[in-house]
Amino acid sequence: MSNLLEDLSAATAALAESVGRSVVRVDGRRRMSASGVVWSADGLIVTAHHVVERDEELQVGLPDGSSAPATLVGRDATTDVALLRTTSGGLTPAQWVGAEGSAAGDLRVGNLVLALGRPGKSVQATLGVVSALGGAWRTAGGGEMDRYVQTDVVMYPGFSGGALAVAGGRVAGINSSGLMRGVSLAVPAGTLKRVVESLLAHGNVPRGYVGVGVQPVRLAEALAQSVGQETGLMVMSVETDGPAAQAGLAQGDVILSVDDVATRHLDDLQALLMGGRAGKRVPVRFVRGGAVQTSTVVIGSK
Repeated sequence: MSNLLEDLSAATAALAESVGRSVVRVDGRRRMSASGVVWSADGLIVTAHHVVERDEELQVGLPDGSSAPATLVGRDATTDVALLRTTSGGLTPAQWVGAEGSAAGDLRVGNLVLALGRPGKSVQATLGVVSALGGAWRTAGGGEMDRYVQTDVVMYPGFSGGALAVAGGRVAGINSSGLMRGVSLAVPAGTLKRVVESLLAHGNVPRGYVGVGVQPVRLAEALAQSVGQETGLMVMSVETDGPAAQAGLAQGDVILSVDDVATRHLDDLQALLMGGRAGKRVPVRFVRGGAVQTSTVVIGSK
């Protein structure tokens, strides 16, 4: 037993040291500093939106103890993500997992995780486990997240924007205390990737909407085999004169795909609407009365 504890202790210390090279201090508010994670070697840093209270005179504290000026590239209040840029060289980008779009790569409920922050000059850590991996939900601020990672780590002051580190020296997301009061959540790397790409392109995250309320439903076996998926999204309500209504969708329809991307779960649709499709005409494939139909929807923006 002693060897097991010694090995675990050594492994977590090594993880904190390895990932800590990619964790920086973010000075973007008058009170305590927060944390950020190096996204790319060219100076991009991701942090929490709520810790960047001023756009001017931003500073980042680097792992070598030095400080460097930073500029705000863009921010997204809904996902609590801000993107900064510094011209300082020699940065070590984090090794991200889950950036292909899953909730958090191969992360599972019960996995050990380290929350890392750098509110001062040195990296700090707290140990916990993954409590839940979830799909789309509404934040306390009224926005909608497409995915989240919930942990039981203690979010010490200044840890927001820091790394959620997992085995192998990887980062599954950034921690946030600003998404739900009293709950430790992390924005997973798949969501971060979409937000960062949008912030680089637009400075914000334009979100589309189709004007429907939906819930996942299981398809009949014969239909599932025919369309190649087991679930779809049943339309529970349709906004009057919204994009879906104008395209002829009705309550009871089951949406199978949008823009040729399968919508098996609610977070699939949310991810699509975050994907820069606002204003575009896209095909929507759906089931009505047992027959598969296709209509064209002009994605609205909000």
